[in-house]
Amino acid sequence: MAEGTELEGRCACGQVRYRLADRPFAVHCCHCRDCQRETGSAFVINGLVETPLVEVLEGEPETVDTPSASGKGQKIVRCPSCRVALWSHYAGMGDKAAFVRVGTLENPDACPPHVHIFVRSKQPWFDLPMDAPAYEIFYGLDELDALFGADGAARWRTLRGG
Repeated sequence: MAEGTELEGRCACGQVRYRLADRPFAVHCCHCRDCQRETGSAFVINGLVETPLVEVLEGEPETVDTPSASGKGQKIVRCPSCRVALWSHYAGMGDKAAFVRVGTLENPDACPPHVHIFVRSKQPWFDLPMDAPAYEIFYGLDELDALFGADGAARWRTLRGG
């Protein structure tokens, strides 16, 4: 996919549609138990993008405060009708970053994971790709450039304030 190409997504019922003005700078495949519980699946794939780059095209999504293992909670943005989670805001980057559920994109194939996180709790029947960067919990700040490239790492650092 070309740099800057817009990506569009929607909930299951189509009441809420959105567009990303730029591709995610990082894509996490998270295997933590909270993501397993919230999705009813083995993992979630989240594309990280600056919140102002998420444009709601139709509908009015609602934000639901949800508990998290950190105790800081997360805000999940959902369709008020079908309740599908479209993106989240986690405590670390707050409302500055949207963790877009890649599965809600019209073309989820465009955003494969850069990294697998919380693999300590991945389902034992799921085999990670052999070349996939994987972390028992989370990667270190010194690995941002290698994982997400110079541009992605710079965008990540800007949102984290340094």
